[in-house]
Amino acid sequence: MKNIYDPNYVKKLFNHMAGSYERMNYITSFGFSIRWRKQFLKKLGNSNNDLKVIDLLSGLGENWVYLHKNFPNAQFSALDFSEKMVDNSRNKAKKIFQGNLHLICENILHHHLPSDYYDIVSCAYGLKTFNAEQLEILAKEITRILKKGGKFSFVEVSRPENKWIYFFYKFYLGKVIPVLGKLFLGDPDDYKMLWVYTEQFQNSRSVKDIFEKNGLIVSYDRYFLGCASGISGWKE
Repeated sequence: MKNIYDPNYVKKLFNHMAGSYERMNYITSFGFSIRWRKQFLKKLGNSNNDLKVIDLLSGLGENWVYLHKNFPNAQFSALDFSEKMVDNSRNKAKKIFQGNLHLICENILHHHLPSDYYDIVSCAYGLKTFNAEQLEILAKEITRILKKGGKFSFVEVSRPENKWIYFFYKFYLGKVIPVLGKLFLGDPDDYKMLWVYTEQFQNSRSVKDIFEKNGLIVSYDRYFLGCASGISGWKE
């Protein structure tokens, strides 16, 4: 039986989806993925100061326009361990940052990021690919790389709490999206995994507990009737 949290499996999955992931994220969330990005990044505030900002599990750079707008004078970094995601995001990086982006291809659980360095950490739609043990490592790493007073915000597609919305959402993500994946990509299996991960993840409440246990000040954030959830806060 495959281990869906094995980093090699996750990397292979996202390498395979790299060409279509941004478009399919939009479709699977009925367009709400963009709204949720704006909402979760808004929790980081905005500043004209020379801050150090990193976007984790950066994918195709979908957060970058909003981060650059909110922190126009920041020094930006982005990290993802999918080689194809990183390669496919390079043109967007050039367009948005004009060379002012340090693009890193490493695993967030095993990396070379400096300690007490970043003022801002953002991360969208990556939490569901971690099990509890990996989330413990992630929380320790966020605590380590953030400066004192540094802020973080995460968002993730989640299992709705309302049973009728859950029924529809499960059918849509579990049945309809794989069919669309087959029509557009010729392979429905990758997009079946989006619901598998979401069903296992449920929501960000356990993530809040893990991050708090590692010394961070954390709020639980809920979006659109629980169809997405996240955490935000800072390092004391």
